[in-house]
This record gives sequence, C-alpha cells and structure tokens, in this order.
Amino acid sequence: MAAMSISGLAKAGGVGVETIRFYQRKDLLPTPEKQAGNDLSGGIRRYGEEDVRRLHFIRAAQQAGFTLEEIRTLLSLDAGQDRARARALAEERLVQLDEKIAQLEAARASLRQLARTCARSEEGPCPILQSFGV
Repeated sequence: MAAMSISGLAKAGGVGVETIRFYQRKDLLPTPEKQAGNDLSGGIRRYGEEDVRRLHFIRAAQQAGFTLEEIRTLLSLDAGQDRARARALAEERLVQLDEKIAQLEAARASLRQLARTCARSEEGPCPILQSFGV
C-alpha cells in the first residue's frame, strides 16, 4: 500500500479525519512529520500500512469496550508482547462487561414489566411515567 494522506487513512480505517486527529491528540496514533512540499502546501503528512493496522486495532479495542487509556496500555503491550498483562486487562474488561450486561438485563426486565402493567389498563396515570417520577 502506498503512503496516503490523512483522508486516505481515515477512509482505510472507516473513520473521519477528525477521528484521526483526535487519536493523535490522545497519543494513540503517531503524527508523522510533514514531507517537503511546494511553498503553498507546506508539505503533507503521509501514513502507511502500520498506521492503518494501528487504527484498526484502536477501533476493534473500542468495540470490545476498552477505554482510550486501556487502549493506550494495550498498544504499549503490543510493542512489548506482554501477553500476561494483555490477558489481565482483557479479563478485567470482561468483569466490567458482565456487570454492565447484568445492569442492562435488570433494566430490560423492569421496563418490560412496566410496559405490561401499562398495557393492562387505560385508566389512571401511566405506570411507566409514574415510575420515572413524572
């Protein structure tokens, strides 16, 4: 793959240019030096296959629910191949996800019960609105 502009990197990663810049500000993606250009352009930054790989890694880690700080740690582990620490981070994240899933399942069950109660009668105040304090 030939060197690409920031817009090419964004397209290859399925994100917007501002997302690339955000990741750069958060030190998740490196900001390459500008290559020499003419007097008007002032040069252009070029990105390569490693930048695309890193961007895909960041996006996949976000999809798995890792925070940006955790992703930064994972990226540093990626370079050092610290499998035990990477596994520990994944296991911690699994515990957090299990807790979140339990909360969401409880919320779903509660809302399902409220909807059933609401459907039983058209009389009086709405139990859904009442439960939310309206």
